[in-house]
Amino acid sequence: MSEKNLVVAFGGVSPEHEVSVLSAMQVLAALEQSTYELIPLYISKSGKWFTGETLKDLSNYKDLPSLETSASPCAFVKNEIGATLLQETDKTGLFSKPKAWQVYAVVCAFHGSEGENGAFQGVCEMFNVPYTGSGILGSSVGMDKVKAKQLCEANNIPITSSLDFYESDWETLQDTILKEAELLGYPLVVKPGNLGSSIGVKKVEDEKELIEAVETAFRYDAHVLVEEAIQPLMEINCSVLGTAENNRSSVCERPLGDTETLSFEDKYQSGGSGEKGMASADRIIPADISPELAESIRKLAMHIFKTFDASGVARLDFLVNAETEQVYFNEINTIPGSFSFYLWEKSELSFKELLEELIEIGIKKHQTKNGRIRSYETNLLSEKAIKGIKGLKGTK
Repeated sequence: MSEKNLVVAFGGVSPEHEVSVLSAMQVLAALEQSTYELIPLYISKSGKWFTGETLKDLSNYKDLPSLETSASPCAFVKNEIGATLLQETDKTGLFSKPKAWQVYAVVCAFHGSEGENGAFQGVCEMFNVPYTGSGILGSSVGMDKVKAKQLCEANNIPITSSLDFYESDWETLQDTILKEAELLGYPLVVKPGNLGSSIGVKKVEDEKELIEAVETAFRYDAHVLVEEAIQPLMEINCSVLGTAENNRSSVCERPLGDTETLSFEDKYQSGGSGEKGMASADRIIPADISPELAESIRKLAMHIFKTFDASGVARLDFLVNAETEQVYFNEINTIPGSFSFYLWEKSELSFKELLEELIEIGIKKHQTKNGRIRSYETNLLSEKAIKGIKGLKGTK
């Protein structure tokens, strides 16, 4: 087996499924001439795992049911010496041995939900394989917009005023919530608590629009966030690369859209067909802001990256009052669309070099983890076994 089988994992049970596919195709194209053997791991919208060469061609994703039929079901398994393999699971018998690849590392190209929220990262941890991006903690907190704001507030990172509530709260306390929202002052921005790519996000001008936006947001998540809208608004983004202990920031960008609040269409379809993912969006790079403001945002981005215990590459999104230049944290994307390679290209780092550095960071983190004591040698179970099951009662 090759020592450099690089698994590119993407898709997943997420409203951002298609965006993830685009990012994965970009990764496969960028690493086509690398030393790695590229193994696609596609997770369908129903959660099934597939691999196969057919998954490397974007045109095949026009018909997902047909794509799943042509691909091979697969799973992570352990071999006889404890190494993790990605193995086909649909071929059995003496004359149809399933293909298997020993996993060198995993590139996580998911966006949203189970792929970006720490769930898949947990699978990698359980199978003890290196993977790119943030770990379970940074991924899960980064995906939860409410918890992310609470973490920032606790660390004196500027955030906008907001309120959050669950669907059950909305059903029983709607009048109270509407009054609290009015105190924040219209216009307001409504967001699902756990989602990205601006899906379900809506700027509202009055109570009627607020109710409609909240009902829409609950279609995606049981937890909704309502924030004050910054006016006049300027959005500035910055990417950070490295670990919590050692990282650096890219140049800043100012994304452009048809409205103040960028939509899914602004991010992925403004530059054409959308095949380039986030790289197709309209933006100004470097952002047309003062050097002082740019440097302030870059330093704040690195500070937030460390606060979230992030790793790999992330994109930090900020809201800026265009008149006062007051900066507010908006969100952290622990697996940003297109891996924010367009920002790093402007920072003199090619997409291929960016991916290779991400893989190296993941491997080093994995080696550091495995270099520490991960078990505690004790004869506790043998002692308990002598006493029998009755001896376990009332003990901890």
